[in-house]
Amino acid sequence: MAFEKDNTFVKGRLKSILFAVKGAFKLATTEHSVMVQLSIALTLIVAGFYFGITKEEWLIQTLATGLVLGIEGINTAVEKIADFIHPDYHKKIGFIKDIAAGAVFFAALTAITIGSIIYIPYLF
Repeated sequence: MAFEKDNTFVKGRLKSILFAVKGAFKLATTEHSVMVQLSIALTLIVAGFYFGITKEEWLIQTLATGLVLGIEGINTAVEKIADFIHPDYHKKIGFIKDIAAGAVFFAALTAITIGSIIYIPYLF
């Protein structure tokens, strides 16, 4: 059954939110890398409460966590599209997937740096 396009603003936005939540749930329950990132995020939330980090540190930590999870989601989408288009190994598809993974790597390095700046002073 095809979905009819809903031209009303409120109903259309509610449907968009529903699709986004559904996608986030799929991402969190099927992708191991996202499960790892969510586990790290939950650990950082617990650490934030334990150490009593400042409001500014919470904001930056939340931004860094969202950055990693968002880029991880885009990376997963790129990988799924690439595998759908060309299921067998192909040099150009591999190159595209490596670039997407590199974006996650940059986001993760940024988050590790932010986490270190926030938590090292609390630890020492």
